[in-house]
Amino acid sequence: MRKEKWEELNDYIKELQTIKIVKKENQPTRFLSAEAYQVTLQNGESIIREKIVKGRSDNPHPGASIILPITTEGNVLLVVQPRVFTRSTVGVEIPAGYIDQNEHPLKAAMRELEEETAHLSEQWYQLGNGWYQDDGCSDSYNYSFLAMNCTKTGVLHRDKDEFMKIFECTIKEAYELLDKGYIAGSGGAITLERAKQYIRRR
Repeated sequence: MRKEKWEELNDYIKELQTIKIVKKENQPTRFLSAEAYQVTLQNGESIIREKIVKGRSDNPHPGASIILPITTEGNVLLVVQPRVFTRSTVGVEIPAGYIDQNEHPLKAAMRELEEETAHLSEQWYQLGNGWYQDDGCSDSYNYSFLAMNCTKTGVLHRDKDEFMKIFECTIKEAYELLDKGYIAGSGGAITLERAKQYIRRR
């Protein structure tokens, strides 16, 4: 990666690193909950399983859309944001967001791309079938998309507690970040791997 891009990325990571984390006792969660189930199998055996519920529990099809945005110049748009429970406390990721109730995954991808990066695209590809984020404890089903020829609108629509930096790099540099473990989330890794047949590492 170019020296100036390493410096830019490391500045973003340093700015967004966690310096203090305090467990809030008896604090109701806003987004996550857990449920326990007794499950009977076809063979007559019974097992206990726990399920993590993300977002609204009445959403029959929870999941997320993960987007690999390629600009008209052929660069990749990444987001750098706090991920306080990871080893570095900061994530280098491709844009993503949860699918609202009754929202089509592609519509969610379009919405999230604009909200997080202030970019739009009219050239979309779904990258294979969906996949479970963690099928051992969640029914969250995710979708990978490639957004080509993205153009900037200049309008961000982030939530009040979303702190992100946009990091633009070449496709080759994005794959270098994946290879070096900077992009470590499953959504980014899966989407980048699935996109290889559509894009060239420039």
